[in-house]
Amino acid sequence: MSKLKITVVGGGLAGSLMAVYFAKRGFEVHVYESRPDMRRADISAGRSINLALSVRGLKALEKVGLKDRILEKAIPMNGRMMHSESGDLAYQPYGVEGQHINSVSRGGLNIQLLELADENPDVHLHFNHRCLDVDLKNAIATFKDENGNKVTVDSDYIIGGDGAFSAVRLRMMKSARLNYSQDYLEHGYKELTIPATADGNFAMDANCLHIWPRGSYMMIALPNPDKSFTCTLFFPHSGFEELDTKEKVREFFLTHFADAVPMMPTLEEDFFENPTGALVTVRCFPWVADKAVLLGDACHAVVPFYGQGMNCAFEDCVVMDECIEKHWPDLDGAFREYEVLRKPNADAIADLALQNFIEMRDLVGDEDFLHFKHIEHELCELYPDLFKSQYEMVTFTNMDYSVAKEKGAENTRFVQNIIANGWEDQISDRSFVEEQMRKSSKVQGA
Repeated sequence: MSKLKITVVGGGLAGSLMAVYFAKRGFEVHVYESRPDMRRADISAGRSINLALSVRGLKALEKVGLKDRILEKAIPMNGRMMHSESGDLAYQPYGVEGQHINSVSRGGLNIQLLELADENPDVHLHFNHRCLDVDLKNAIATFKDENGNKVTVDSDYIIGGDGAFSAVRLRMMKSARLNYSQDYLEHGYKELTIPATADGNFAMDANCLHIWPRGSYMMIALPNPDKSFTCTLFFPHSGFEELDTKEKVREFFLTHFADAVPMMPTLEEDFFENPTGALVTVRCFPWVADKAVLLGDACHAVVPFYGQGMNCAFEDCVVMDECIEKHWPDLDGAFREYEVLRKPNADAIADLALQNFIEMRDLVGDEDFLHFKHIEHELCELYPDLFKSQYEMVTFTNMDYSVAKEKGAENTRFVQNIIANGWEDQISDRSFVEEQMRKSSKVQGA
């Protein structure tokens, strides 16, 4: 019996990982990527936004034996370090003792996934192939190669893992009654660099995600293995347009990010050489049309402010693989269950990512917010079996995003009630906390 043939459109993070999952189940997999082979060409400069790898993504990598190799080069980040305009620092841990997220290079991770896929004889990688069209019913995809030739590919199923501006989704929108929305933030982003110091060390604490919150905008920095930091300025597009000279850029940074400027010797060059990226949320449904299935950003692109875009896409791969195992050999049934399971969770993390942008840019430097986070952290430390913050449930568990969103909101209201009533001194009393949580649950239930 011939093997089922899968065409994966898109060789990015989700597409290359899913190709490995398919190959491990004995399918013949062909991956078509519009860009050159990134193992041989640097194509990510200025557009990476370092990734925060956490529990969901690690689970997906562990299933293909890649977790330990990725963690070898990852840098653990235990919390946020907030930088005020005056240069004062305030630290906020992400979770309880031992919990951290991992700073990883998007390009480096993608390369390792492609290498893992290439090790499997059932995976065939094709670069410089841009998807032109898809026949959904017959699983036929048409590509244009680097020489301008059209290439037609037959398969049993097509997986659209080709990102927020997916060609596979575009065909589904035209012919499959797919509901779709895209929402851009007024903010864009630009990558900048804090290099290693002259003596080869990190210029700041390496085990933090650094944030410069400035109300309507912010800058963040994540550490790299070469002792540099990748900085990302999130700023309104209109503001980027106004910063049109090196003098204006330097004056702006000296005014709002003064402590960072001495650490950024190539500030002006980075600002004008690196592109300004857009931030978009994509929602759509259904994710399945005939013999085509959407994956990752193609069906649920999210803004990067919860650090879950990649983790969510990798979780797609895990759930799709589990559905295939459950329904085998009925792949149609597997894909239908996959979309039903994932859609509510994709919507939930999209909402949470947008909410977290407000928290990161507006609230993390606010004294009342820091007090709230202190009480929340105390509850997490004292009663790990009883209380988890929303961030902890999203980042350090595999709980459904939709459940984490709901339970996290309940726990947030509970902490707010503790503070509003002046009960901070009583949280060390477990019986008191349990009683108040019961009362809170009854109120929410009503």
